[in-house]
Amino acid sequence: MSFAADDLQAIRLTLELAATTTLVLLVLAAPLAWWLARTRSRWRGPVSAVVALPLVLPPTVLGFYLLVSLGPQGWGGQLTQALGLGLLPFTFGGLLVGSIVYSLPFAVQPLQHAFEAVGRRPLEAAATLRAGPWDRFFHVVLPLSRGGIVQAAVLTFAHTVGEFGVVLMIGGNIPEQTRVVSTQIYGHVEALQYTQAHALSAAMLAFSFAVLLALAMLNRRSTRVLG
Repeated sequence: MSFAADDLQAIRLTLELAATTTLVLLVLAAPLAWWLARTRSRWRGPVSAVVALPLVLPPTVLGFYLLVSLGPQGWGGQLTQALGLGLLPFTFGGLLVGSIVYSLPFAVQPLQHAFEAVGRRPLEAAATLRAGPWDRFFHVVLPLSRGGIVQAAVLTFAHTVGEFGVVLMIGGNIPEQTRVVSTQIYGHVEALQYTQAHALSAAMLAFSFAVLLALAMLNRRSTRVLG
């Protein structure tokens, strides 16, 4: 299986986008997931619903509203221009924002479930040893939640690689700037270049299968450890 130069460029940009999205979301999602796992606030339900919205919204709807809000007349676009960042639509930065929003539940939910599984007893034991809140989080919660962290990272990365509707709406299909694998396949099909589309689609299929297999093995290992 061989890829043309523009296919390799799309693959490189896709991997860069997925890796950056995963790193940013692990940092942003951890405190949000911890709050959702521990809080009794009345805002827990609404916040959980907002986090889960990308799971049920059509990607084009989400992409449309991101495009409008980050455009020159939107509040996000006015903010980025005031900060000297320019407009984000049809740039890598716009792709990154769209990917972060679209993949948010794939990072938050596994982390939230892992944090809930830790329970209160380990934290209470650490508190009796005079461990502060940050010490308890970094030295007790995170090590015990390792499986959930790995699952969140894998799901976020894989989900970002497979994005289409959001990235097409917010980023378009600009070569070497916003053209990722999914939009590259779309372009090949539009141009009736089925051989190239087959090659990239087969690579995506193999990648998706590998991700699902890895998650199944991870869940099986976690079940054995807990058992």
